[in-house]
Amino acid sequence: MTRVSCSLVSPSSKKQHQEIINHFRPALAFYEDIYRSIHQNPELSQQEKATSSIAAKHLKHLGYSVHEHIGGLGLIGILQNGSGPTVLLRADMDALPVLEQTGLDYASKKTMEDANGNQVPVMHACGHDVHVSCLMAAAELLYAARSEWTGTLVCLFQPAEELVAGAQAMVDDGLYTRYGLVKPDIILGQHVFCLYKAGVVALRPGPILAAVDGLKIRVFGKGGHGSMPSNCIDPIVIASHIVVRLQTIVSRELEPGKIGVVTCGKFAAGTASNIIPDYADLELTVRSFDTKVQEQLLDGIARIARAECDAGRCPKAPEITNTAHAPATLNSDSESRILKASFSKYFRDNATSMEPLSGSEDFSILARAIDRPYIFWGLGGCDSVKWDEAKKNGKIGEIPGNHSAGFAPVIEPTLRTGTDALALAALTFLG
Repeated sequence: MTRVSCSLVSPSSKKQHQEIINHFRPALAFYEDIYRSIHQNPELSQQEKATSSIAAKHLKHLGYSVHEHIGGLGLIGILQNGSGPTVLLRADMDALPVLEQTGLDYASKKTMEDANGNQVPVMHACGHDVHVSCLMAAAELLYAARSEWTGTLVCLFQPAEELVAGAQAMVDDGLYTRYGLVKPDIILGQHVFCLYKAGVVALRPGPILAAVDGLKIRVFGKGGHGSMPSNCIDPIVIASHIVVRLQTIVSRELEPGKIGVVTCGKFAAGTASNIIPDYADLELTVRSFDTKVQEQLLDGIARIARAECDAGRCPKAPEITNTAHAPATLNSDSESRILKASFSKYFRDNATSMEPLSGSEDFSILARAIDRPYIFWGLGGCDSVKWDEAKKNGKIGEIPGNHSAGFAPVIEPTLRTGTDALALAALTFLG
């Protein structure tokens, strides 16, 4: 990859953000190559060694003060540039255990060993390769433009977002206490979605992403021969009743207008068709935008699981384990309105309002840990021709989305828009 850097030559003072960004934006061909490379070489959560190294080397080359191995493979680059606000820009780095089916010439063919010792295919099916590439490019732009702002810029590359564990791990490992980092005045981040066409940025104050809890439920039975079920207690039947009954929590227990999601994404039991197993395992994801609703969903799940096990004569109560948690992402109101105005002025018709999504993120933990405001926005990634056609035919929902094997954001104008959005957001809040 041949790298061409922009010069550190300041145009006239008192410039508008658009003029600053256009003047100092680096040549993006270098970052497009980085994107293809990272996409082709994805890494599972808590194994982002190569990606972390690429980001760290880049920041060091630019002149940032870099601190690595925070909360595992997380890192920060700090650029102090006089007195003023401290702004943190965040990108996540991890990929997913998905077999890529995009047909791209830079598609991933990689496999890795997961946490359970299984060899699995790996794909950047959620766009974190876009996030990393955009933040690397924005880091160069803002470094080159440091004559135009004052304060401190922090570029944070986070591991293990897909486990909703990386942000908390970095906080717990002393992110804000061990590295001489002044606590940021605001935390900023973005996420690419093919719900929007490439070139679009989407932002709204208030609720933007749901809270999430991951649950494992083990249902205990009494194993035996499949030909003699009367001598057994079949955990598969009982677990099946649990899955069906769980669907009534949202449809029959939540007040109209309240949003909640209860999905059983994994059901595992047994080893052979003629053996009734001793247990069955369910794995659930539970999401809402409201703390009380989330508590209601979790209470309902526990109540139903225990009641069905009791009705099925299970030898003991089910084991219910919380495996993951992240709070809802609720964009800070006044700061979001300020940035929304900046986006509208800069991106014009390509700045839109983002409707709340039931997806979840651990991004807000970085701000909640120090009681600071935060803003998270959407970045469009879908080819404009495909998006317009899907919109015309009412088929936006059929565009391969995040976590699908066909998720394929177009490289441009996605990277340019994401780079500009991060730089603009930082400039909006720096001095």
